[in-house]
Amino acid sequence: MIKLILQNKLVFILIHLAFGYLGTFSFFPKIFGFVIILTPIYFIFNSKNENEEALLFAAYIVGAEVYIRMTSGFIFYETGKYIVILYLLLGMFIGKFKQIFSIQYVFYILLLLLGIVFTKVPEGESIRKNIIFNLSGPIVLGISAIYCYQRKVSAQRLMDVLYFILLPLFSMIIYLYFRTPDLSEIVFGGEANFKTSGGFGPNQVATAIGLGMFILTVYILSNKQLTGLIYIDAIFLIYFSYRGLLTFSRGGILTSIISIAFFVIFFLMYKKISFVKFFRYLMLAMVFILSIWIYTLDITNGMLNNRYTGKNAIGVQKDITTGRVDILKIQMSNFLENPLGIGVGNGKYERMKKGEAITAASHNEVGRLLEEHGYIGFILLIALITIPLFNFLKGNSYQKAFIIAFYLIWFLTINHSAMRIALPGFVYALSLLNITNIDELENTEDENLMIADNEY
Repeated sequence: MIKLILQNKLVFILIHLAFGYLGTFSFFPKIFGFVIILTPIYFIFNSKNENEEALLFAAYIVGAEVYIRMTSGFIFYETGKYIVILYLLLGMFIGKFKQIFSIQYVFYILLLLLGIVFTKVPEGESIRKNIIFNLSGPIVLGISAIYCYQRKVSAQRLMDVLYFILLPLFSMIIYLYFRTPDLSEIVFGGEANFKTSGGFGPNQVATAIGLGMFILTVYILSNKQLTGLIYIDAIFLIYFSYRGLLTFSRGGILTSIISIAFFVIFFLMYKKISFVKFFRYLMLAMVFILSIWIYTLDITNGMLNNRYTGKNAIGVQKDITTGRVDILKIQMSNFLENPLGIGVGNGKYERMKKGEAITAASHNEVGRLLEEHGYIGFILLIALITIPLFNFLKGNSYQKAFIIAFYLIWFLTINHSAMRIALPGFVYALSLLNITNIDELENTEDENLMIADNEY
C-alpha cells in the first residue's frame, strides 16, 4: 500500500482533491474518518512496521486532523491525537526498536501527569475534558519524541513522511474553496476570518496550511517533484499561500515563512550555491511573495495589510497579539506565586476568579506549561528547547536544514496556537530524527534533473 501511494503521487493528490469536494456532503466525513483510522492499523500489524508505516500513517493523521475536525469526521474532538499516539505505540512495540531509548521524554510525560494532582475546576465543569484538552497535545509530543529520538530514517523516507502529511491538506484546501462564500460578499476586517476558513478556527486552519506551504517548498527546492511538473507544484504552493492569507490568521503563515527562510539558508549551504545564484533565488522569491500579497490585498480591499500590522477595520492600531501578551503576563505572575503550579487547565478559571478581562484558554503553550506546572514545567520547557539543539549541532547542513525548520515550526506554533492539534508535537519529534542516506536522495535528484533536461 505504501509503495503504491509513493509511486503514484499525482494520482493520490487528485484523489485527495476529490476527497475535499466530497467533504461537503454529510455522508462522507464519518466514512473517511473511520477508514483512515482502521486501515493503517492493519498495515502496521501486517508489515511489523518494517518500512516506518507507523510514522507515515501518523503523519497522515497529523495532516488530516484539521480537515476532519472541520467536517466532523471524528466521533471525538481529540481523536486525531489519540490515533497518532496509537500508531506510534504500535510501531514501537510491534516492530523493531530502531531508536535510542529516551528516558528524558518518558520523564517528561510522567512529570506532566503530576500536574493533574493540583487540578480543580468549578462545579459543572468536566475535569476529564479539562485534562484531556490541555494534556493530549503535550503527550502526543512525548510519545512522538520517544519514537523519533535518534531513530535512523533515510532522507527519502523523511520526504515520504512530509508527503503523507501533505496529502490530506490538499483535501482541506479544496474543501475551503467550496465552503467559502463569494469573496465579494465577505466583509473583511481586522480579525481572523471564519468564512474563509470553512467556518472552522482560522488559527488551526492557517497552521495546517502553513505546514503545507513549507512541505511544498521543500519538494520544489529538492527537485522531488510531486506532480511530475515543477510548474504545477509551484501553482499548488501559490494557491496554498493565497488560501492561508485569506484566513487572516497570521501565526501559521508567519511560522511557515520563517521556517522556510531558515531551511533555505542551510539547504543552500549544503548545496554550496554561489552568492549570485542565491541572490537570483532571493529575487524570485520576493517577486513570488509580493505578487501573492498584492493580489490578496486587492481582493480584501486593503484589509490584509491592516490585519498584519495590527490595525482594525478603520485603521486604528490595536494590540497586535490580540490579548496573548496580557494572558502571558498573568501566567508569569501565577508561575511566580505558585512554585508547584496551579494545576492542569486551571489557568482560565483562575483568571475568571480574579475578574480578569481575558478569560479565554491560553494560546501560548510556554506560558501554560509554566503557570500550570510551576518549576517542574520550567524544567520540562528547558529540556524541550535544548534536546533538539544537540541533534542540530552534530548534523551536516542538510540535516540542520530540516532540524531547525521542524524546531521552529514547533516553537512558533505553540506560542500562537498552543497544542490544540497534534501537528506541533509531531513536528517537534521530527527534529530528533537521525537523517541518513542523504547521498542516495541526492543521486535521485540528479537523475530527475537529467530527465527534466532531456524532456526540455
